[in-house]
Amino acid sequence: MADNDSLIRELEARFTADGVAFLLVQFVDIHGAAKVKLVPASALETVAREGAGFAGGAVWGMGQGPDAHDLMARVDLATYTPMPLQPGVARFAADLFVDQEPHPYCPRQNLKRVLDQARHRGYTFNVGIEPEFFLVTRNPDGSIRGHDPRAIDHAAKPCYDYKAMAPVLEMLGDLARGLNNLGWGVYQADHEDANDQYEINYQYSDALTSADRLIFFRMMLGEAAHRAGAIATFMPKPFAERTGSGAHLHYHLARADDGVNLFEDAADPRGLGQSALAYHFLGGVVEHARALCAVLSPTVNCYKRLRIGAALRGSRSGYTWTPAFIALGDSNRTLMLRAPGPGHVEDRSVSSAVNPYLGLAAYLAAGLDGIERGLDPGLPIRGNLYDADIASMAGQGVKTLPQTLIEALGCLERDPVVREALGPIAEEFLKLKHDEWNEYHAQVESWEIHRYLTAL
Repeated sequence: MADNDSLIRELEARFTADGVAFLLVQFVDIHGAAKVKLVPASALETVAREGAGFAGGAVWGMGQGPDAHDLMARVDLATYTPMPLQPGVARFAADLFVDQEPHPYCPRQNLKRVLDQARHRGYTFNVGIEPEFFLVTRNPDGSIRGHDPRAIDHAAKPCYDYKAMAPVLEMLGDLARGLNNLGWGVYQADHEDANDQYEINYQYSDALTSADRLIFFRMMLGEAAHRAGAIATFMPKPFAERTGSGAHLHYHLARADDGVNLFEDAADPRGLGQSALAYHFLGGVVEHARALCAVLSPTVNCYKRLRIGAALRGSRSGYTWTPAFIALGDSNRTLMLRAPGPGHVEDRSVSSAVNPYLGLAAYLAAGLDGIERGLDPGLPIRGNLYDADIASMAGQGVKTLPQTLIEALGCLERDPVVREALGPIAEEFLKLKHDEWNEYHAQVESWEIHRYLTAL
């Protein structure tokens, strides 16, 4: 408590120096959408010790009805983040409590629970997240088009194209500058493989900090896009003929007491620079990949991105840049799990729509299960898996990622390790996602009208 007292006094002094008059007390719902209350900066001690009150029944996935006691969002003082594009306001990430007890339906509290399990085993989970996104504009009829103010972003292969990126350079630069002022280490931004699709990359951190930062990044990007006359969307596949958006995970386990990378081994006989511990972790990821997919790709739309055989049909550029097979290998972007360097693994399956708190909790639990059981992910796979078919991969013992949300939910229901990693959130998640699937499946789409109206 004494440490909190001194930190509160220190932060109050920083508010004066930074010109901060108001605070956003921020948490996320089950989908990963930011929820906030605006309070005066003078209320810091109150929101740090007691929290800001919310009605849980008004928020998706909180396990509460209208008669429940208040959710109290108690700020994490270490997450002080001045808003680069909204001077005078700072954000604190918050944990949810009910009647002074940690709320088990809080995604952030749940991730902290799983991270504690790893820490007790001597591990820190370090993660970098690459957020891809589209910039779009709404048409008068409610449909969307790409945000293309100069009407030039129409190349078949627009990746890295200067002409296409030039109209948004100021927006991306302002955002990157603001994030770097916060110490994020933004090191690149680029035009991605789809028209009107972009990515900003910043340095990795521990898993909790990286999850907090992804939520803040989404908040700030939305504001930056609005000022540029656009909508920033993390919907993974807003355009059927374009590459989808991912949130690729780059990660390793480190030793908790000194930060040494425990995945690195220059003498790796498989040639990927990974340690035996890393392979056991990856064995857990492979073992649970189909159940993980429900959490890492949590919407109906995500599965328009993870399609088998879509390499030449899912993107006008020629490639989807998205895996369909649960395979590990070297620095090969057609794989789910690639090793771009020693002690460094990337998972390319993760959707831009992921709730990072839920996704990282499930992912870490799967990897820890692999370590506990000594699982092996199999030998590295070589070659272009976009050209592979199910039969040839099955012959090598390689499974496919689920191809629909309902298939992924079935895998999650049958996987006790991933379900336990979500705590009671798992049941709420499954219920909401089954409802989402049923609502989607009840729609009659224009494709069906075109295909079947006069077919007989």
